[in-house]
Amino acid sequence: MPRITIDGTVYHTEDLSEDGQAQLASLQYLEVQLHELREEIAAFELARQHYAATLRAELDASGVVPQPAR
Repeated sequence: MPRITIDGTVYHTEDLSEDGQAQLASLQYLEVQLHELREEIAAFELARQHYAATLRAELDASGVVPQPAR
């Protein structure tokens, strides 16, 4: 019997009403979407770090002089 835990309380999914089942399906869908977005964000952050490091190396190699902070 499948179960779900909400706020520390365990429920059997078969005991849910039809509306409860629909809410559970929506919640499960959102959990999958959030997981995929977190993975995508991690990939973007890694790419940003790479581009920033590459740009820093290019600036150092080309002799561009940093400007003082204002």
